[in-house]
Amino acid sequence: MWELDEKKYLYLLFFIPLLVLIFLYNLYWKRKKQREFGDIVLVRKLSPEKSTFKSILKLCITLLALTSLIIALVNPKIGLKAETAKREGIDIVFAVDVSKSMLCEDVAPSRLEKSKQIVSQLINQLAGDRIGIVAYAGSAYPVLPITTDYGVAKMFLQSMNPGMVSSQGTSLDDAIRVSASYFEHEDKKVSKLLILISDGEDHTDGAKDAVEEAQKAGLKIITIGVGTPKGGPIPLRENGIVESFQRDNNGDVVITKLNQASLEAIAKTTKGYINGNNTKEVVEFVKKALDNVEKTEFQAQQYTDFNSQFQWFLGIALVLLCIDIFLLEKKTKWVKKLNLFNEKE
Repeated sequence: MWELDEKKYLYLLFFIPLLVLIFLYNLYWKRKKQREFGDIVLVRKLSPEKSTFKSILKLCITLLALTSLIIALVNPKIGLKAETAKREGIDIVFAVDVSKSMLCEDVAPSRLEKSKQIVSQLINQLAGDRIGIVAYAGSAYPVLPITTDYGVAKMFLQSMNPGMVSSQGTSLDDAIRVSASYFEHEDKKVSKLLILISDGEDHTDGAKDAVEEAQKAGLKIITIGVGTPKGGPIPLRENGIVESFQRDNNGDVVITKLNQASLEAIAKTTKGYINGNNTKEVVEFVKKALDNVEKTEFQAQQYTDFNSQFQWFLGIALVLLCIDIFLLEKKTKWVKKLNLFNEKE
């Protein structure tokens, strides 16, 4: 297997035939001027040791050297290179509330988009930690298993929406249990952290039991409340335009509010609750919390990558340029005997 790292430099190869044309034109021009000067045979006798073959040979060497330099710039990668990567950190699961109440815009641009911004900024602060993502509403849904690929995590994060969970409402206990299940088969020595982001509206009564189960399993919990105590309506959009607002069975517009008390109760043991309306404050809060968590060295992970080959082409180019420098255009005795270009009288 092979790939080209910098394909844009391949365009430089178009200069090679251009240099050949310039050389041929120069050769033609010299011959023309020699004929104007006098008889071509007599003119050649003025420089009997000059070799046409050597001129062509020097051109070929120069062109090969330039080609090798261009290929070195392109940096072809051939084969596979195995490396061992060791990471030190903790396991973190982000549980993001995607219920319809998170569409409320009492926090700009909306509670859900604000939650995504917070998680994205937190991921940017991580280094060797492994992360997973859970989405939840009336039930919890595992979005991304434990991984060290932050790019993939952000991609999945941006795709999260209320439509990915069939049952609506907010089940904090299910979110905690599904998040805790991420760690069941992981190394028990690795520190585990759940960062739960929600407006705190809970339509179940099992959150307290779920928290106790999680704590027995060594899972620490931080909760982030997104929304305002005053709250706001839930917009229903069609093609990006607000058509109406969510209404209850009586036809009244539903007003959803931040339930800070339920989130504080979940994170009571760790004192890990913070209001998420200020992203910078949340990031600083979580960073301080992570500094107090013991880091663990994960098992070595094998991964493969293409091995760069530019150095070979760079070496070939340097050797060819050195040959060109020491190669004179004077005739060589054994080449002269071959009379390749009918240079004998």
